Amino acid sequence: MRRLNQGRALWLSTLAFAISFAVWTIFAIIGIRIKAELGLNETLFGLLVGLPIAVGSLIRVPVAIWSEKYGSRVVYSLVMLGGALGAWLLTFAGSYPTILLAGVAVGIAGGSFGVGVTYLSKWYSPEQQISTLNIFGLGNVGAAVTMILGPFVLAAYGWHGVARIWALALAVMAVAFWVMARDEPPIAARERTGEPPPTLAAMLAPLRRVQVWRFSLYYFFVFGAFVALALWLPRYLIGAYGVNLQTAGVLGSAFAIPASVFQIYGGRLSETYGARRVMYWTFGVSTAVCLILSYPPTEYIVRSARGPISFHFEIGLTAFTALLVVLGFFMSLGKAAIYKHIPVYYPENVSAVGGVVGMVGGLGGFVLPIAFGILVDLTGIWTTVFMLLFAISALALIWMHISIRAMERGVLAPELRKLPELPEMQEVHEPRHIGVLGPHLLTDWRPENEEFWEDKGRAIAKRNLWLSIPALLLSFAVWMIWSVIVARLPAVGFPLSTNQLFWLAALPGLSGAVLRIFYAFMVPVFGGRLWTTLTTWSLMIPAIGIGLAVQNPETPYWVLLLLSLLCGLGGGNFASSMANISFFFPRSEKGHALALNAGLGNLGVSVVQFVVPLVITVGIFGWLGGGPQFVQTESGVMPIWLQNAGYIWVPFIALAAFACWFGMNDIETAQSSFAEQSIIFQRKHNWIMCWLYTGTFGSFIGFSAGFPLLAQSQFPDVDALRIAFLGPLIGALVRSGTGWLADRYGGARVTLWVFILMGIGVLGVLYALSIGSFTLFLLSFLFLFFMSGVGNASTFQMIPVIMRLEMDRLMPGATADERQRQAEKESAAIIGFTSAIAAFGAFFIPSAYGVSLALTGGAQAALWGFLIYYISCIALTWGQYVRPGGLLFEIERRQQRQAA
Repeated sequence: MRRLNQGRALWLSTLAFAISFAVWTIFAIIGIRIKAELGLNETLFGLLVGLPIAVGSLIRVPVAIWSEKYGSRVVYSLVMLGGALGAWLLTFAGSYPTILLAGVAVGIAGGSFGVGVTYLSKWYSPEQQISTLNIFGLGNVGAAVTMILGPFVLAAYGWHGVARIWALALAVMAVAFWVMARDEPPIAARERTGEPPPTLAAMLAPLRRVQVWRFSLYYFFVFGAFVALALWLPRYLIGAYGVNLQTAGVLGSAFAIPASVFQIYGGRLSETYGARRVMYWTFGVSTAVCLILSYPPTEYIVRSARGPISFHFEIGLTAFTALLVVLGFFMSLGKAAIYKHIPVYYPENVSAVGGVVGMVGGLGGFVLPIAFGILVDLTGIWTTVFMLLFAISALALIWMHISIRAMERGVLAPELRKLPELPEMQEVHEPRHIGVLGPHLLTDWRPENEEFWEDKGRAIAKRNLWLSIPALLLSFAVWMIWSVIVARLPAVGFPLSTNQLFWLAALPGLSGAVLRIFYAFMVPVFGGRLWTTLTTWSLMIPAIGIGLAVQNPETPYWVLLLLSLLCGLGGGNFASSMANISFFFPRSEKGHALALNAGLGNLGVSVVQFVVPLVITVGIFGWLGGGPQFVQTESGVMPIWLQNAGYIWVPFIALAAFACWFGMNDIETAQSSFAEQSIIFQRKHNWIMCWLYTGTFGSFIGFSAGFPLLAQSQFPDVDALRIAFLGPLIGALVRSGTGWLADRYGGARVTLWVFILMGIGVLGVLYALSIGSFTLFLLSFLFLFFMSGVGNASTFQMIPVIMRLEMDRLMPGATADERQRQAEKESAAIIGFTSAIAAFGAFFIPSAYGVSLALTGGAQAALWGFLIYYISCIALTWGQYVRPGGLLFEIERRQQRQAA
């Protein structure tokens, strides 16, 4: 009887999922007719087909949890009835908003996946769940049913008829499931015994694990891209190849069918060859296929000695369909490989974990169609759809490979370190040679040991510091390029408003700050040497991109915005660089080392604002760099090479990256996972220091980004670009040279006075604007830069001191060495994370200027906001650290007495 009920549960669930999936993707067919009737562009069409997918994805987790609490039979039936009601309501919608509203209800049908996974996991053992879930995945074929049958029903009865028939089919299935299905065994047992359902916290506990979210990203491609293509392919085929709707539906099913039915085969392959190997096949082949499909129809002309020779490249409809079949096949294998892991590692939490993985994957079916529409609207190139999918699959492949290699290195590292640097040395390699030629990984690192430090530690630490500084300087230079470029864009013909220019100056701050949040935790995971090298190479992308984009005033504004965001790669590097250097130095020298790394790295802001105005006046790169643009000046028409603002950094980036790879080190004891570092989010002082450091570094970087354009808007008769570098120069040099103040008098005391004096500096700027004095305006800002530099050093000095005191309280039973190591790890993570939060100042300050100018006609409103912020920092520093009884009161008094 149990086996009979198991079979009934499997096939009823699979059939219900297939019909639900057919309704869920109904807009893939009827959406084309609605698009024509309402005159929608590609972006609005993408939203139309994607909205139900988003709704269905987002509700997968809650419906899975409700299934655990109330039983899948009732929840599954209600989900299907909700989707059927939405499809029926479509027939009464006559405008785009009302159709979108009905589409939200249609999306309820997508929640069937979360319910079905939960239902089946209760009927089968963990060993049986793998093959069961793969059979259940056959329900994806519902998309193919819609593609094949939908066009013919639409031709006969119109799109309203399709909606009614699909709604009736799903309603009938809901009733059939309610009548024929049985409650899963745990629900039936609970009803008999009165046992309460599992708590929400217990069901969601596994979601704290990183691998759950990594699997979710993989599923974003193999399932989310599958759904997105199932929705988009009919429109793509009609637009790119000019076929009719019926042909488009049939050809689209050539992708949807193999992407669904081979999931069972994918499960078998995963069991035979291993899920990891199947994942490599999936992402490897998918990346190659998407690369081929992304190539647009192109005409080549070769100038030969006998005249021009032309070539034409284009993927024909037959080849396109064949490649789609291959892509669908491997996506199907990938879905099976991913879901093989869930019942094995989370047998008691299949509903929550499967729901989250399915939710993120399903969201791909919402995000990607909209992205497809935006790309086609912006470029007019249909194959940009596959360019985006190529980027996603390549990213998933690289991340998976890096994760696997990191795991393997962790297991094999001791043996790998015994191998010679060159394979030819194996015959003469002896134990005394181990690590002599390539000591990139420091297995013995004791900077607090005076003998070790003086013998060899200091030299290694200084080498890493002096290699880190130029890489960080270049990062800041690339990060702040737009603060100089924006003032020149209108002169060379870019038709941009003042508000648009402020956004270009502000967005690097936003993206850099967001990236810092992730970069702050990367050094212990990947190692400082590898991560510094990779992030330095990444600066090539915005540097070369800017050099190409600024040569043509017809470059779309969205391209400039994208390059502005990519400059945030430079801003993100600060968090990882500071975290990396903090591991190398003892606490007695840590403040000075961090001040040097940060202060001289910050010089990149001043360097870019000094160098760019010079290099754009000369054709440094000749024909390789492109021709000049011409601008009108008081002396007449002058040529400038604005592209040099990006190109000038390219050779230096390459030199710095090579130097970091061959000269820097990793520290074995500094290695830890993100989960281990995430303890800082529970530390109160982490968040307090985020607020204070935003007041110092956030001010420095925000003023650096916004000063040139602000000065130009408030004093148009003054060429502020010639002196814009002075403020960042002063702030950077002061930071690197005033670390001793915090060591002597206490970081909290110095920080308190910094905020008091910065408030006075803001009042000076406000008074200068009121009387129209550029001299006072400049001097006030230079004073603000000076004080921000002092505050940058003092706030960073506070963090290690605070964490050493906190470890004594939090780890009373640990040894002194254990407390010291934990304090160093948390200090490094907090240093990186606070720098990430503070970097938002590079976005908020320029954008605050722009908003203030747009709303009030002046910058005064923004400056008053900054003053209020500094007052809050004064109160917080005094209340938490400086007042008698504050955390640092006693230690800083003792520190001052010793210095005296």
